[in-house]
Amino acid sequence: MPEPTYTPDQIDAKLREYNLADWYLEDGWLRRKFNTDGWPTTLMLTNAIGYLCEAAYHHADLAITWGKLWVKLKTHSASGITDKDFDLAKKIEEVVLWRPQKGGALEGTPNKFVQSGKK
Repeated sequence: MPEPTYTPDQIDAKLREYNLADWYLEDGWLRRKFNTDGWPTTLMLTNAIGYLCEAAYHHADLAITWGKLWVKLKTHSASGITDKDFDLAKKIEEVVLWRPQKGGALEGTPNKFVQSGKK
């Protein structure tokens, strides 16, 4: 039996609940664009998201180019957006935008690295 899916209004509310301000609904998919400082970082970002998707056994559609990566999530078996999509989007945010705390033992990269990117 397919999982329950959300309506567009419910999706907007869930995006706020999950604090996923840079994610949006378009053409039946949850979408997110990330900007990077270049090709090597885009590949690392792609691999990190791929790892999370495989670990979750819930796979995103990805589109990559130099300095940009677009993520699309949908639960195909349910033909819509389910809790799986919100949970995976939240985990992607947590992992790929993580940075060491100021004053901690890890200094963090001096590069632009991965940044949030609007539509």
